[in-house]
Amino acid sequence: MGETTVTTREGHDRAAPHSVTDETAEGNGRVVKGLLRRVRAPRRPRLWFEILLIAISYWTYSLIRNAVPEQKAEALRNADWLWKAEHSLGIAVEESVNHTVNSVTWLIVGMNYYYATLHFVVTLGVLVWLYRSHPGRYAATRLTLFATTAVALVGYYLYPLAPPRLMNGGDFVDTVMVHHTWGSMASGDLKHVSNQYAAMPSMHIGWSTWCGLTIFALATVPWVRVLGLLYPVATLVVIVATANHFWLDAVGGLMCLAFGFAVARLWYGKLPYALPKLVPVQGQGGPLLPVKP
Repeated sequence: MGETTVTTREGHDRAAPHSVTDETAEGNGRVVKGLLRRVRAPRRPRLWFEILLIAISYWTYSLIRNAVPEQKAEALRNADWLWKAEHSLGIAVEESVNHTVNSVTWLIVGMNYYYATLHFVVTLGVLVWLYRSHPGRYAATRLTLFATTAVALVGYYLYPLAPPRLMNGGDFVDTVMVHHTWGSMASGDLKHVSNQYAAMPSMHIGWSTWCGLTIFALATVPWVRVLGLLYPVATLVVIVATANHFWLDAVGGLMCLAFGFAVARLWYGKLPYALPKLVPVQGQGGPLLPVKP
């Protein structure tokens, strides 16, 4: 019996380190899962942090976009190929739209200013609305926008593309130059600080569709939801009428937006609009309240 007792104790001694290791691994796993759950959990956005983040992000986006080499020859070749591809698909009507709208001075001038301003004004307005009214969905929806913009930078680098108004042998009208407005960062004096050959994908479409879907999904007033859907449609007409983009540039913008939604879905486990509208003040069990600056 003595030998049996000794053997059993030795067996326990040998098993003890293994049990401790298992418990340690399980504990570490719980810690990692807990940290991920805390990081992914919707929380109240902080005004100062969001302003700083948006400012730095847009500055970085502009810096990288404009730092991409202006590969003029390749960009013009790509534009010629894309134009031929659209002809083969039967959708190459940009030139007709451009000339038709350009014949109505007040309309094309309005579109020039639309192109220059609403891209930023509406996007920032939707971010502010989300921050104030949907704090629980704000971070995920903002992540969608940031991921969309980030992948667009890859497109600018890998596929330089001249806009229609800069094509060789094209008959497009540069509406900003003709009507002396400032509707494009790539025309007039501003062309020296902006990459003119970063037309694919179109972030006017990526951002406006993000705005439109967000408004449609979260607004409660019917006519506002309709306006949300009409906004990217109007933007599509504007970018074509002003000869800043091809139709297929818009397709590229939508593909980038789909990537942005996929990133948010993977990180939060749900689409941004399916997350809770409000967030707890303290931890998981705190009362749900709207955000305050």
